[in-house]
Amino acid sequence: MLWEEYVMTSETTGSTPPDNPTPPQSTMPEVNEVTAEDIRESLKAGFSDFLARPVMSGFFGLFYAVFGILLVWCLVWLGKIWMIIPAVIAFPLVAPFAAAGLYEMSRRLQTGESFGWPDILTVMANQRKREMGWMAFVTLFILWVWFYQFRTVLVITLQHSSFSDLDGFVNTVFFTPQGWTFLLIGTCVGAFLSAVLFSATVVAMPMLLDREMDFISAMITSIRVVKENPVVMLTWAAIITVTMLLSLVPAFLGLIFTLPILGHTTWHLYQRAVAPAEG
Repeated sequence: MLWEEYVMTSETTGSTPPDNPTPPQSTMPEVNEVTAEDIRESLKAGFSDFLARPVMSGFFGLFYAVFGILLVWCLVWLGKIWMIIPAVIAFPLVAPFAAAGLYEMSRRLQTGESFGWPDILTVMANQRKREMGWMAFVTLFILWVWFYQFRTVLVITLQHSSFSDLDGFVNTVFFTPQGWTFLLIGTCVGAFLSAVLFSATVVAMPMLLDREMDFISAMITSIRVVKENPVVMLTWAAIITVTMLLSLVPAFLGLIFTLPILGHTTWHLYQRAVAPAEG
């Protein structure tokens, strides 16, 4: 009898909605189709932002260039010659963090807000309290994997070679069969890791600065942008890579101009790739 009453009660109340239903989860941002014209227009807008505030924009490029020079100098001073190549290759991958201030500048220029150094630097400092810190962790993890794999490939392919200075390392890597094997394998590994990092961050960085959202959702959205626009986004990745590497040739000084323009451009491309937030 008690069992029958229990069953009847369960059947009666089972379909009744709870008093406090779980609130629906927020929807992911909508991803737009991106074309080559979007890249062209974004580059145009990015160059315009640079010209609007050349000194402030150039400061971020100068800071990044000085950091690169000091990095190479420290590696030479410490005798870590083998780390110069992976460091230089990985150097452009951390550019989005240096560009955080550039994103905020472009946002304010777009909305017509006035700003000065305190405004931009305050926004950058406040990112440590938001999800940008987790994105930094993801980036550093991928860079750690890159350095570890580079060292592993170096030991396997050049185990019988010796180099104690930069000239010896360059000669071994570029003018010996073992060095060519090392470059081939290292390039493949580096290209894969770079593609992963690019896909996860290309619009995630400006998105986290622009919106209140978790870093995982930002990464997923970034990957969706690349997945749904593979040719255009990989073209943008190639433009960034070639421009940044060429900027390293004149003692990193080319970054004073190219980093700000690419940073401003990334902001505008993000706005074309991801639909505006509701509200």
